[in-house]
Amino acid sequence: MTNRTTSISRWVALLVPACIALNGCLSTTPGVDRHFGESVRGYAEAQIIDPDAASKHPSTLGVDGKAAVAAMSNYHASLKAPSTSGNAFVIGVGGSAAGGSGAPMAAPANGE
Repeated sequence: MTNRTTSISRWVALLVPACIALNGCLSTTPGVDRHFGESVRGYAEAQIIDPDAASKHPSTLGVDGKAAVAAMSNYHASLKAPSTSGNAFVIGVGGSAAGGSGAPMAAPANGE
């Protein structure tokens, strides 16, 4: 090989990997990128029945103050003193309302 052939082969050996490496930076999906997210927006819009519902129907007033305070008081009281059962693994078995007492069930009225 001559010096010119060696020089050209060196340049080719440098340029081919460089072109291949730079090819990874090239965007090959401009059509897809242009429409990115349209599907999600379309599905979100399809789930809304009436986009103007907030302006057409004003919100309701809700519960009066005394009923709300009573409901919250009952809720807080249920958290302070939860019902206790004798056995945590027995759920709804037995005759008592609290469960876990193991009382036998009453016989059916029709004798079965």
